[in-house]
Amino acid sequence: MTAVQERTWTTVCRVEDLLVGRGVAALLPAGDQVAVFRTRDGLHVLSNHDPFSCAAVLSRGIVGDRGGVPVVVSPVYKQAFELATGRCVDDADVAVATYPVEVWDGYVRVGSP
Repeated sequence: MTAVQERTWTTVCRVEDLLVGRGVAALLPAGDQVAVFRTRDGLHVLSNHDPFSCAAVLSRGIVGDRGGVPVVVSPVYKQAFELATGRCVDDADVAVATYPVEVWDGYVRVGSP
């Protein structure tokens, strides 16, 4: 028998509260801090934890692109992380967690990993 864990969703804010190209931090019920980004192509949610500085700062990073790939650049040591995958562009051995995200009735909801 295989155990199936249901995904839980947490409402974090209204979509209209998010500015395109900026991030906000949110705290999930399990204690995870996430960074929510709105870009022209949608919403992205990453761990807010920068593995290089060990600080919860990615929501304050600069959103841009590297070679056409949307990224957020950490405000501390400037490593870039892909918004879609969490992969560090500057160090292939490092990645941050990504989270499912959806819009429900005008609100942004973040799913458990």
